Amino acid sequence: MARRLCLGLGLAGLGWLVGGATLDAWVARTVLPPLAPAMSETVVDREGRLLRAYTVENGTWRLPVTPRAVDPGYVAQLLAWEDRRFARHRGVDWLALVRASGQALAQGRIVSGGSTLTMQVARLLEHGPSGSLPAKIRQIRLALALERRLDKQEILALYLARAPFGGNVEGVRAASLSWFGHEPARLSPAEAALLVALPQAPESRRPDRFPEAARTARDRVLARAAARGLIDARSLAAARAAPVPRARIAFPMHAPHLADRLRSRDGARHATTLDGALQARLETLVSERARALGPGLSAALIVADHATGEILAEIGSADYLDTPRRGFVDMTRAPRSPGSLLKPLIYGLAFEAGIAHPETLIDDAPMRFGSYEPQNFDRRFHGTVSLRTALQMSLNIPAVALLEAVGPAQLMARMRRAGAQPVLPHGSGPPGLAIGLGGLGLSLSDLVTLYAGIARGGTPVRLSAQPGEAGAAPGPRLLSATAAWQVADVLAGVAPPPVAAPRRIAYKTGTSYGSRDAWAIGFDGAHVIGVWIGRADAAAVPGALGAHEAAPLLFEAFGRLGAPAVALPPPPGPVLTLATAELPPPLRRFRPRNAALAPAPGPEIAYPPDGARILLAPGPDAALLIRVRDGRPPYTWLVDGRPLDTRPFDRSASWTPQGPGFVSISVIDAAGAATRARVRLDMPVTQADPACAGALRPASCTR
Repeated sequence: MARRLCLGLGLAGLGWLVGGATLDAWVARTVLPPLAPAMSETVVDREGRLLRAYTVENGTWRLPVTPRAVDPGYVAQLLAWEDRRFARHRGVDWLALVRASGQALAQGRIVSGGSTLTMQVARLLEHGPSGSLPAKIRQIRLALALERRLDKQEILALYLARAPFGGNVEGVRAASLSWFGHEPARLSPAEAALLVALPQAPESRRPDRFPEAARTARDRVLARAAARGLIDARSLAAARAAPVPRARIAFPMHAPHLADRLRSRDGARHATTLDGALQARLETLVSERARALGPGLSAALIVADHATGEILAEIGSADYLDTPRRGFVDMTRAPRSPGSLLKPLIYGLAFEAGIAHPETLIDDAPMRFGSYEPQNFDRRFHGTVSLRTALQMSLNIPAVALLEAVGPAQLMARMRRAGAQPVLPHGSGPPGLAIGLGGLGLSLSDLVTLYAGIARGGTPVRLSAQPGEAGAAPGPRLLSATAAWQVADVLAGVAPPPVAAPRRIAYKTGTSYGSRDAWAIGFDGAHVIGVWIGRADAAAVPGALGAHEAAPLLFEAFGRLGAPAVALPPPPGPVLTLATAELPPPLRRFRPRNAALAPAPGPEIAYPPDGARILLAPGPDAALLIRVRDGRPPYTWLVDGRPLDTRPFDRSASWTPQGPGFVSISVIDAAGAATRARVRLDMPVTQADPACAGALRPASCTR
């Protein structure tokens, strides 16, 4: 008997060994499917926060995630519901399988599943069915093979990345963003329970379509979590009372133009230097401002730390998805006419060359440089002014006079030295004086780079939104430290827009020819911000001015930085800060070398025009406003040869007529040029005289 028992045990042991060896060989021959499925490309900010993600080829959102990036409470509920012995089994929970099989035989239907989390990963990797016996055997084999080649955290990571959550959403990170609008690092018990319940029936439990089914499944998971001691009774009640989401939330789509550029590079995760919270705030601001300005208008904005060169926010358009505004066009990279924005660099070159000083005087008078005769924006001449005033007023003629002295080629060289890429008009030949007033193309990125160099004391800086690529640019300086400080000091004296909060920044506005582009760029001791407003199709925007449209947006962007203003730096050592009369004689007045005084256009009466017939307002003291354009002040006004008592430097005057009739209005400017307008004045008639009704009879009708 004992021999038979020993023989039986020996045969059983042999069978166990043979069976085990056979099973082991069977598992060892398992060919694993690809374990690294395609993941959504992601673009993240400086803190790793998601800015934008892209779907994989089949339109599925599947974002990379690791167990450490997921709320531990979710993982605990997941294991309590799906696989209590996950940490102990080797891929298959044989006890759970036996229990599930017995329940199925007893009830005639499947009562509970016996699949482990590893078996579910096997099914997800093979995209296979789960109900048939051959499918279950395949899952068992693959689960055993996975456990031999991966550790538990790697298997859990596969589940977290591949589990289905309804529609085109896979993985717990995509699900958390889609259903709750935030990352899965922190989940409430109710949120965690819903994410545990969804993969079991992702389509029939979708909260946006079947909210009650989703709630019921979530509450069952919560009940088990409470039974296992994962949450207390108070948390259970609060979680059951929490609503389920009724709609999916759009994935973040910040800095879309930058994200598109980065996507062309290798890698699935693209880090940036952007501040995600600041980016979101400024995107909202830019969109609101562009819509308030009118249809078709767009805007772009760049914020950079000029000490490091890191870009903190970059907005390429008012709305990436707004087709009428051509929001898909990245206006931070589009070359456009910079208007007056190069004037600070021109002045800086003159300061650096020692031919001018902020308090140097210059004549703002009609000048001709060869065949080029620039005009001021307001078509007026302001006489003798200091260079400080000329730059702050953005006068064109002084800027061209300085550029003629330092040379257009020098200006181009300095721009390229700083990293800008100016574009000259096709076939224009060598750069001429017109480039100083916007006769070339520069992008917003180029211009912010130039101003960042001025803000850094004349040291060029490479701006970039990618970590490790920003920093001081090698090579010569953009400007000397003294010249850069002088330019900043002048620009800091420009008054802020009337609607802006008081904030001392050095800034300059610009408007391109035809009002196609409105610009404003400024800096304080830490940040430089550039703003562009216009139409992406380069159409004119009548009335748009950098000072009116772009400057308020610039100041509001500074106000939304979330940090107090940083003062501009002190002078970089000894700097000549004297009044004009105290300057060395050569610096007291700048005289253009190769400019000829151009004849100023004579005065022209703007109102009333010659031959006009004017109905005067009733009353003995009704005044008529008369205006002159062009000419050179002071002006002398005459009415029928009699001089008026007016302010000679004003271009308008008020005159009270003595009665109806024809009058001759004349004006004489400082150069002796004169013009005249003859007009007829009519008085309003009363209705007392029927003969006057419906007609003007100044000679016979009463007032």
